[in-house]
Amino acid sequence: MNPLLIRNIISRSLLFCLSLILMSSCMSSFKHPMKPAPARIGSFSDVYKKELVRLPAPKEKVYAAVYSFRDQTGQYKLSENISNWSTAVTQGGTSVLMQSLEESGWFVTIEREGLSNLLNERRIIRQTQEQYQGEGSSLTPLLYAGVLIEGGIIAYESNIRTGGLGARYFGTGASGEYREDQVTVYLRAVSTSSGRILKTVHASKTMLSQKLDLGVFRYVSLKKLLEAETGYTFNEPAFVAVQEAIDKAVLALIVEGISEGLWQLEDPTDLEDPVIKDYYSEKDQSSKTDYLGNVSFTNTEKFSAGADFAPVLYDGDLGNGKVKPYGQVNVGFFRDKPFQLVWSLGVGNASNEDKYDVKMASSALSVQYDFFRNLSSTPYIQAGYGVLYQDYDRWFLHKPVWNDNVFQFMHLGLGYQFRMENSPLIFKGAVNSQLFFNDHLDGLSYGKYNDRLWYFSFGLEYRFNLIK
Repeated sequence: MNPLLIRNIISRSLLFCLSLILMSSCMSSFKHPMKPAPARIGSFSDVYKKELVRLPAPKEKVYAAVYSFRDQTGQYKLSENISNWSTAVTQGGTSVLMQSLEESGWFVTIEREGLSNLLNERRIIRQTQEQYQGEGSSLTPLLYAGVLIEGGIIAYESNIRTGGLGARYFGTGASGEYREDQVTVYLRAVSTSSGRILKTVHASKTMLSQKLDLGVFRYVSLKKLLEAETGYTFNEPAFVAVQEAIDKAVLALIVEGISEGLWQLEDPTDLEDPVIKDYYSEKDQSSKTDYLGNVSFTNTEKFSAGADFAPVLYDGDLGNGKVKPYGQVNVGFFRDKPFQLVWSLGVGNASNEDKYDVKMASSALSVQYDFFRNLSSTPYIQAGYGVLYQDYDRWFLHKPVWNDNVFQFMHLGLGYQFRMENSPLIFKGAVNSQLFFNDHLDGLSYGKYNDRLWYFSFGLEYRFNLIK
């Protein structure tokens, strides 16, 4: 048999098997439903499972009534093609709140949403008893609440963050998109004896929507086309988000009420309970966090010192540059300001695949600007001036001469830095370029562009103050 034919058959078979495996694995990973699912008991939020039901016991349960906890946003579902009058969030917030209060173990929940129905039924019972049992029969009095729980779903924000990523090569590729919405609820406890608002809390929850696509579209031979695709879409239910936000707000109301003496723990030592301590830790963290979940802080350090490992790539007239090792140290000034000065000193090698192979040392003074300087992670840009010394033999074998072995350049850089909370250490990654003022770096002047060096740096930086 023709070896070329055998090779084509094998390659097509492997490609077909790979497509089947890929599609089946995606189906199993995405849990593609093959038949209708039976009814099941409603699920509970992570806040309910991990925090709300693990609260320590109260000294005495609080009698609480909820008249209404409704959607106050007036928000309708987004629709690009048609008018959609379906509401974006559930209209049954009262039922969710009453269950959350009851399941917490801290409240005796009293029916008030259907109060008219309750009173009508009691009237029917009383009339029936009087008719058949005489005037002596009576109903037990209704319970009254010491606290009213008021509030509502007060905000629903769509598309607070969107994005995506994709790539395709020779008809094979994958892409993904995501979107985040956010719902916010407020709760307040009101004293029925005085009308005073005892405590107000609020909580927010984001809703994630994801879409993933993977496909193959290519000719495996002149007249045979392979086409395969799979995908996955996930939309976090708005009801689940509302449920979790309400659970979080109830948790906050209970813990805040404990701290202000509105209600008490059965055992005072339970103030050290992990659920309560975690709540205060999260509350302290929330004061430093914006609505997107980014941790912010105040820059107080004026100086920095750091080191980078920065492989360098020669890009000049001789062509075919090679990646060579390079390292540098950096000192920063005015780090508490929007614009900062950074002085760097580095040594390493640069070469191409043939004639160019040098040792070099460079120094640059640059201005750095952080785009989001009060956040724990931020992109930044740098621009500055520097000089480079190079030698083909031993270090500093030849006397420095301008435009012979000492060259001036403009430094440009784009990077990203991340700072751990309560830590002076910053992790950095960047792409930097040295754009030389002339075309003599490699000894050959050719074309309309001057020689360049590219650096791909990864490093660590320490922020500090000289005087505390």
